[in-house]
Amino acid sequence: MNKKITIAIDGFSSTGKSTIAKQLAKELSYIYVDTGAMYRAVALYAKNHQFIGSDFIRKDDLIQALDAIQLSFRFNENLGFAEMYLNNVNVEKEIRNLEISNLVSTVATISKVRQKLVAAQQEMGKNKGIVMDGRDIGTVVFPDAELKLFMTASASTRAKRRYDELIAKGENVTYDSILKNVTERDAMDTSREDSPLVKAKDAIEIDNSHLTKEQQFEQVLKLAKDTINS
Repeated sequence: MNKKITIAIDGFSSTGKSTIAKQLAKELSYIYVDTGAMYRAVALYAKNHQFIGSDFIRKDDLIQALDAIQLSFRFNENLGFAEMYLNNVNVEKEIRNLEISNLVSTVATISKVRQKLVAAQQEMGKNKGIVMDGRDIGTVVFPDAELKLFMTASASTRAKRRYDELIAKGENVTYDSILKNVTERDAMDTSREDSPLVKAKDAIEIDNSHLTKEQQFEQVLKLAKDTINS
């Protein structure tokens, strides 16, 4: 498998895009990029600078501050994957809580934010050999990707998965609050004017509502190897 390809994984929140992308990148010895972490880091910066809250967004102030936001991924050998750094500070834990989840879709609707991050993502993938997951990877970031996947599952299934994950981390959350977050993010992601979440015409849809992680990985790995060897 000497040929390097670009693998774009899009889909709804809490469909396990990052998990499958990490597994795939590790198996293929590819670079993995979690674009959702990039948007979450921008949302964290905005929150910390009082540019955004649960009921307001100071859009112009955030846009003016974009040049001060430096994002990078650094590989953690102990964990086996790259973590998100915001202005040279590891923010991997801070960006994964429900508060940031409730803010990130609003930040992602801002065109200037998307332009900055899409340019960075395209630069990361210019040499191929990359697995990238997000909302607009196969439609905007890498429209010519050799393999495009679109992950989906029922809202209730995704909310249960997210709830179990956060409870395991010690977060004080309720299932209803998670389900509300999932459905609200779906609505915002699919209705925003700039790069809405849509399935690319040439993407392969995978509904993992009733698939185990092992079944899903086997299916996706076969698709990747078939594409690389074609």
